[in-house]
Amino acid sequence: MTPPYWTQAAGELAANDPLMAELVKRYRGASLASRGDPFSTLARSIVGQQISVKAADTVWARFVERVGEITPRQLAQVGEEGLAGCGLSQRKIEYVSDLARHFLSGRLSPAHWADLDDEAIIAELVGVRGIGRWTAEMFLIFNLMRPDVFPVDDIGLQRAVFERYFDGAKQPRRLLAEYGDRWRPWRSVATWYLWRSLDPLPVAY
Repeated sequence: MTPPYWTQAAGELAANDPLMAELVKRYRGASLASRGDPFSTLARSIVGQQISVKAADTVWARFVERVGEITPRQLAQVGEEGLAGCGLSQRKIEYVSDLARHFLSGRLSPAHWADLDDEAIIAELVGVRGIGRWTAEMFLIFNLMRPDVFPVDDIGLQRAVFERYFDGAKQPRRLLAEYGDRWRPWRSVATWYLWRSLDPLPVAY
């Protein structure tokens, strides 16, 4: 489902930035999309850390086969011992188990996230072992579809900005963050288009 703000955001970005306008035109009709369920999205992000997309898909399939329905309660019932041999490292088994505990205890509660700003949600998410700021930002963009997230530590975003706006020259992180201010309040949308400039196939997390 296309985010309700997408048409407005793309139009404003295109009107204010000729290079962004080129991307908006090139990828007209495509947009950000959400995977849906918060718990399975976060679990999948942990499973896929530091391995290729192909490997992540393989491990995720084995994980789903072992667990069944991907819910906090079901994962807790399977337990850490039950996940042995499904392709996850011991550390990732501990991470997804900690994620389940956070959901079951109410320390992570998607029901109230609509009332929180981005930084408050990030603060909750990084309390889970194995979830850092980058993973939390990907969740804000791809699951909650928050419109103004700018993941300055994302390698793809850095590369796209440097190539399109600085003739390939790398810039300090601080300058990159400041440069992103031109795309407020639609930095998630600008990031999505910049990713497309490197890879025309949208990625979902």
